[in-house]
Amino acid sequence: MKVTYVLLCVLGGAAFATLPTATAADTEWRIGEPIVTYWAGPASHNELNDITAAQLAAGGWNMGWADTVAQLDIYYRYGIRGMFSIGVPDLDDPAVASALDEKIAQVRDHPALYAYYLTDEPGAAAFAKLGKVVAYLRERDPAHVAYINLYPTYANNEQLGIEGDTVTAYREYLRQFVDIVRPDLLSYDHYHFKKNGDGGQYFLNLALMREAALKAGVPFVNIIQACAFNPGWRTPTAHELRWLTYTSLAYGAQGISHFVYNCRLCRKSGFFRDCPESEVPLPIYWAASRINRDFVAVAEELQPLNSLGAYHVGNVPQGGQPLPPDSHFTVTASANPPDILLGCFGKSAGHPSHVLVVNLDYNNPVTTHLKGPGLLEVFHAPTRTWAPSPTGSTAKLDLPPGGGTLVRLVKQT
Repeated sequence: MKVTYVLLCVLGGAAFATLPTATAADTEWRIGEPIVTYWAGPASHNELNDITAAQLAAGGWNMGWADTVAQLDIYYRYGIRGMFSIGVPDLDDPAVASALDEKIAQVRDHPALYAYYLTDEPGAAAFAKLGKVVAYLRERDPAHVAYINLYPTYANNEQLGIEGDTVTAYREYLRQFVDIVRPDLLSYDHYHFKKNGDGGQYFLNLALMREAALKAGVPFVNIIQACAFNPGWRTPTAHELRWLTYTSLAYGAQGISHFVYNCRLCRKSGFFRDCPESEVPLPIYWAASRINRDFVAVAEELQPLNSLGAYHVGNVPQGGQPLPPDSHFTVTASANPPDILLGCFGKSAGHPSHVLVVNLDYNNPVTTHLKGPGLLEVFHAPTRTWAPSPTGSTAKLDLPPGGGTLVRLVKQT
């Protein structure tokens, strides 16, 4: 549900806004094409040019970072949307507010502008100021979203600014962010792959973010691991990157962001830790280019629907939910029962029409059979085509390591 917020900044009784207030006829932001973006890459290191922009487009990334109008111009040439950095200005300072108005006036009508970037991982104490900036932007440019990235579940109480155990504190952190900031989009980062094994809270974080996004009626972005930035991390393989992408989709994500995009730039900026140096973005750039396009194809099919549930078959991780015994859809395996994730989607609660079936084994392929309450069609993401299952209400699915397949009920005429 959309709510319009109006913020009038006044000093000594005189308003200092220089841009006109938006009217009801102005276009409200919509997510449009599902988001595929990155951290630590072109623009954020002043290396955006026609070559790096073409590289982004070839790899299936559809949103990049921008600090100048000239960078937005480059993105426009390659069909890439730009996220324009503005920080968190102090709107109580008339000069600062006026400078922000000038920035908005420069970029709000640019055809490549998609979002305004504010900040990364704020604590709850910053929410009031962020809410003021978000409302200010929404009043002056409702067609473009304010982007703020949040902490993961493993942030401590001091970082979150909230007391309590992991679930209690994080759920309250999200609740306060939604209630105070009133965002149009949620985003968070969670880095799962460690040298000594996998983290334990990945699905818990996905579940809590999905819950908050559904309550707020807004989409969410998952910033996923694409390097070994920290000495304790391991660089994900192509299969693991696919796993991160498809699990995000199954929980309802409409955006992914890779951290980081370019290890060479990460090294140059002084942030490099343990990922291999590469002259091209991501050591698994070519695998990512296919996965990125499949993400967009599946996410666009799911965009008109509601996320109705994310259920685990086999091992149920922390934060996960087992498949209900009365589920409309069930899976069987041809060999030992694998760990499977079912993301259920539909127009109304209790009536799933689409199911994303994900193989949670990122080392091995698996064959499984999905049984539904009616005739099924299977989506081929690379060609964006649907084909009827030859076995009617059961679909045989050959899932690659960490991969998934979207299935839907055939519409009754």
